[in-house]
Amino acid sequence: MLFPTHLLVAALLGRVSRLSPLWLVVGTAVPDVVDKPLGAVGVTALYHSIGHSALLVVVALPLALSGRIGLSVAAGWALHLLLDTVHVVLNGRPGDAVFLFWPVVTPTDPLALPPGSFFVYYLWSPSFFLEVALWLTAVGLLARHVTGGEYASSRDRVD
Repeated sequence: MLFPTHLLVAALLGRVSRLSPLWLVVGTAVPDVVDKPLGAVGVTALYHSIGHSALLVVVALPLALSGRIGLSVAAGWALHLLLDTVHVVLNGRPGDAVFLFWPVVTPTDPLALPPGSFFVYYLWSPSFFLEVALWLTAVGLLARHVTGGEYASSRDRVD
């Protein structure tokens, strides 16, 4: 998924849960903030490596147990991994979900595109349409919130 969509879904989750929206967004940003620069400068060969490894549960679990902020960060991080896993499976590359077990397992033929090239590749894929649906839902919820939802329409009605 694209970075802004990760942030959007985390913010939406924060609105419907007891978790902190700010710290959910921070947590969901961490995998890309860590991995994209490492891949871009050649420290790792993939753009899904350290930050996208589910093996980091050894860090996430104590963080989640440290309180509400830690739980929100850990949940955001897990949400990012879930969304990326859905993305690769939905786009017909379920074998690439092994990025979750980096460095123990790596994809045999990874899609190692830099972020700009990835965006062009990604357009019109099945996962792209899922992201469009998520953004349209968010815009609809925002519009409903701004206009006051059903309350505003019934309040403004003249009988």
